[in-house]
Amino acid sequence: MLGTTNVYESDLAVDQYLLFHYGTAEDQLPYSFGPREALFYPIRCVSDFLPAIGMAERALDLGCAVGRSTFELTRWAPDVLGIDLSHRFIAAANRVRETGRIEIRRLEEGELITQLTRELPPDIRREDCRFEIGDATNVPTDIGRFDVVLASNLIDRVKAPRALLESFTGLVNPGGHLILSSPYTWMEEFTPKSAWLGGRYRSAGHPALTVDGIRETLFGAFDLRFTKELPFLIREHARKFQWSVAQATVWQRK
Repeated sequence: MLGTTNVYESDLAVDQYLLFHYGTAEDQLPYSFGPREALFYPIRCVSDFLPAIGMAERALDLGCAVGRSTFELTRWAPDVLGIDLSHRFIAAANRVRETGRIEIRRLEEGELITQLTRELPPDIRREDCRFEIGDATNVPTDIGRFDVVLASNLIDRVKAPRALLESFTGLVNPGGHLILSSPYTWMEEFTPKSAWLGGRYRSAGHPALTVDGIRETLFGAFDLRFTKELPFLIREHARKFQWSVAQATVWQRK
């Protein structure tokens, strides 16, 4: 979520993402007929892949938003860093880190709000992670390398996605893993069309898919281990939801 600051600095965005990251199933989707397999996406971005990857020394959650995936990574690594460009998101994540409690303002309809208080699972090691404001496409060179890097819903929200992918060569330890997950929602609001990794036509009308652009960029430095479809649901209000399907690809650094 590091592509721009204005969208992700609003009260609405903070409230929606706190609910998306920390709300219970009932908080997010009270209807029995809804797509419950799409809940808890920030957790699944970790729990669906780390058992196959194994324990790590250091992990990075790049574009961490309000931090739920970052906290989940502490189950697998004793040193976890979450980075996001949004000051509001990082402030919210740090409040959760300090207290273990999450204050969520859930929009019902119009201007009607329900106030919710939730807590992190007690086995999450809050002290093993930290959060920093930063630009995913300009990470400080002294940040070091990591055994696991997660970039969830990020590559289609930065101005230079190819440069972002190329930077992972310097961020992931040899033998380490890169987890990319995105619905590939390319928008010129975030990324110039000339920089899109896919989602447009090449010469002679041939379609370019994002996964192919990722593969071409990472080829030579990473091996693709597996892919998985990850549905997710973002609640806008009591009767309106965003249902999306991210494609996750897991890569191992050569």
